[in-house]
Formats: sequence, structure tokens, C-alpha cells
Amino acid sequence: MTTLDFASPGLLETRDVRQGIAMIQLHDELWRLTLPEGDVLGYIERFTLPEGHRYRAKRLNVLRRQFLAMGEFWSMDDAIDCFRMN
Repeated sequence: MTTLDFASPGLLETRDVRQGIAMIQLHDELWRLTLPEGDVLGYIERFTLPEGHRYRAKRLNVLRRQFLAMGEFWSMDDAIDCFRMN
């Protein structure tokens, strides 16, 4: 896992912890998910369709330096849950 030195609560605009996963809002449409220690799990990106907001979950693969798309969901909670199952 990757730990970001600058991922301290004092430098972040929004921080939310849900059942062991910290969510850090980077801007209106993007959240970084980390373990409480700071290890990065991945990102959730929100985008809008005519039917409403969708949430795309992407896991960070540090060794390959790329993201693995985990799925698209109609709710933020469902997108977060896919990080708990893996």
C-alpha cells in the first residue's frame, strides 16, 4: 500500500470515516479512500448521467502504477462497500 505524507486531517477539506475506511474529498467529484493509517485504497469519482449521479470506484495498483476499475454504482455507500470486500 502507499502512504501519503500529506494526508493529515489538518490539510484536507473534508474527511469522513466509515467503518474503517477514511474518505478524503479532494474536490466536488473525487474522494480518496484510505485506511486510518493513511494507506491509499483507491478513489471514488462521481459523474452525472441524465438518470442521476453515478460513482466509479477505482483501486490503486501501486506496483503497476495504474488504477483498476472496480465498478460503477448508483450510491456512494455501494462504491465504498466494494473496497471492503477486496
